[in-house]
Amino acid sequence: MLTLSQKQELVSALHEKFEQKKILVLVDYKGLNVTKINDLRSKLRQAGIEFKVVKNTLLIRAAEQTDVELLRQQFEGPSAVAMSYDDPVAPAKVLCEFAKDNDKLQIKAGVMDGSVLDADGIKRLSELPSREVLLATVLGTMNAVPTGLVRALNNLPERLVYALKAINDQKEAA
Repeated sequence: MLTLSQKQELVSALHEKFEQKKILVLVDYKGLNVTKINDLRSKLRQAGIEFKVVKNTLLIRAAEQTDVELLRQQFEGPSAVAMSYDDPVAPAKVLCEFAKDNDKLQIKAGVMDGSVLDADGIKRLSELPSREVLLATVLGTMNAVPTGLVRALNNLPERLVYALKAINDQKEAA
């Protein structure tokens, strides 16, 4: 049992984390045994995601004056939060993948950049490519533009020579 001061410290620490997070996903873990929860925690930790099981009353207090407060009505039953501070897609990917194999894990909702995401929104977010794949795509596109320009500029003199030769051949034929 936590003392009042310990609860206040926990609420204060959670409030700071809620302000710093890029995304927060709220899940219902009822029915998962300890082994499954530890497996989920391990997968989330490997992806750099913080996972907390906290009483709903403490979640409500910690969420005050943050965008997490938008989920206040969802704080019912057993609740846990998964937070990411850098990659907003990572928690959605890990949780949705884990929920495929463990139907007892229910994704309730999430909040990202002041917008509430329902369970379907979290699922769609999980289907996005990872940050590394998106960066590689952008870099590939940026690299392709100058390469194409160089090729086009290299072909211009060659085309000019062919055009002048065709004009010369037409004049000689006439």
